[in-house]
Amino acid sequence: MNIRRWSVGVLAATLLVPGLAACKSDAAEPGAAGSSASSAPAVPADPKEALLASTKEIEKGNFNFTIAGDGISGKGSVHKPSNSAQFTMKVDDGSGTTFGMEMIYIEPDSWVKMDLGDLGAMIPGADKMKDKYQHLDQSKVKDAGELGLNMEDVDPAGTAVLAKGITEVQKTGEGSYAGKLDASAVGDDSAALDSDLVKALGAQAKSLPFTAKLDAQGRLTELVISVPAAGDTKAHDITVTYADYGNATAPQKPAADKVVEAPASTYEMLK
Repeated sequence: MNIRRWSVGVLAATLLVPGLAACKSDAAEPGAAGSSASSAPAVPADPKEALLASTKEIEKGNFNFTIAGDGISGKGSVHKPSNSAQFTMKVDDGSGTTFGMEMIYIEPDSWVKMDLGDLGAMIPGADKMKDKYQHLDQSKVKDAGELGLNMEDVDPAGTAVLAKGITEVQKTGEGSYAGKLDASAVGDDSAALDSDLVKALGAQAKSLPFTAKLDAQGRLTELVISVPAAGDTKAHDITVTYADYGNATAPQKPAADKVVEAPASTYEMLK
């Protein structure tokens, strides 16, 4: 059984592969992004430029986020000042099968805790691992398929890439925008849109409706992409939110008595 949904693949790569310390932007000091609106740069008047600028604070890697799609929901934090990140997610596709995962990365280590639900009965020893954090061998993570991507940015949804795919946009209110984006131009560079889904959408992928919200300092707080039905996928929204810029809390290491070394089956599952 392989778990290959976008939230596990690319997001897990961001959290589990050493690379947060090598990101392109320098880390912001805690609280720096929380400065008063009067000291914030002016929000560009052009709607597209405003949205492109709104993702810049994400690059500093100090925020909390949520992300949700078709049968998937998750939340987490990125704290580049300490080169750490944490993410929890749940998959419920409506078939009665659920899957839960928590990932923690604190340089140079990473851990994963999984709740396989009914699927756990199919994997020997899985029940014993349910309440344990599995410590991951970084040399094996690097070779573990989608987990081997060495991300150079800390944006869990690749929002900046999505913003570059905007084909039309207008301001609908104070800090509110709406428009369309070309998902086919994004390729595999954004975690929020699975490449197989984009292919299934065909021509529809070139004009996906979206809405976005910015805070008083022009920073992105919410992006919602409306995805039409395609193939086996029903129509749904992909929603990403960002909060607490400059004020995320660094995750803590799991208690030693809750940690075991990950078996080979875990690496196979996450390929």
